[in-house]
Amino acid sequence: MKLVIQTLPTFFVEEDKILTALFDEGMDILHINKPNSEPLYAERLLSLLPSNKYDKVVVHQNYYLKQEYDLRGIHIDDPATPVPDGFRRHVSRSTPNISDLKEMKKHCDYVMLYSLFDSLHDGAKASLTMEDMQEARKKGLIDRHVYALGGMSLENLQQAKDLGFGGVVICGDLWNRFNIQHELNFHELINHFRKLKKAAG
Repeated sequence: MKLVIQTLPTFFVEEDKILTALFDEGMDILHINKPNSEPLYAERLLSLLPSNKYDKVVVHQNYYLKQEYDLRGIHIDDPATPVPDGFRRHVSRSTPNISDLKEMKKHCDYVMLYSLFDSLHDGAKASLTMEDMQEARKKGLIDRHVYALGGMSLENLQQAKDLGFGGVVICGDLWNRFNIQHELNFHELINHFRKLKKAAG
């Protein structure tokens, strides 16, 4: 099962150091999702990351960065937004609707389906039931090209595996282990990432 780490929506001082450490620990896919931020800040963050890891980075905004830094790909958050001209490879999308999955999977590397559980970082509530997901799996809609998003954690990762998801997207479960205002030591966060990676297997 793939383990995707998604950034917090805001930038913070230690972020590049933590992300570099996560790459050193074997992070396979990083989604940089910073809505409503200036492109300059995303460029600065990328410039501080090891360039040999750019092929593991996906951007949610400022799609020109994919070409400029030779990144892995782009991610489209709004289900209604078409794929921008010139982007045909390494595109992923997200949707809250199981009914979108069949069509989206035809044109994407993977689709993030949300929200499976209550968010651990922004208060969003779960919008899908276990029955919804079990039914979707029976119909072949949930498979290795669909990743679970929304409140995913070490505690419920096995449920996503059992439902047939090909990956999980982790945000709050990881970043809640580091206080961006008061901490410099991020050992607890790194140790938790190791547990997540082992559980994702």
